[in-house]
Amino acid sequence: MRVYVNSTGLDVPAGSTALDAVRAWNPTAAEEVALGNRVIADSRGLPTSPDTPAQGGAIFRVLPARRRRDDDTEPND
Repeated sequence: MRVYVNSTGLDVPAGSTALDAVRAWNPTAAEEVALGNRVIADSRGLPTSPDTPAQGGAIFRVLPARRRRDDDTEPND
């Protein structure tokens, strides 16, 4: 089934997940997703779970994960 990761068309087996699609595109990026350093977003830019089932024609983007600031820090620290 054809999916797209960061504008690259890929063929993945039926039953693949978003993380499987990312792994087919770039194994290092998939590891970064698994470690929480990157996130997978859908075609609208909304975060999607790595275990989301991939559908034919799905568009995924791999983005840097945003880190939350501690509540105790000042905004300009």
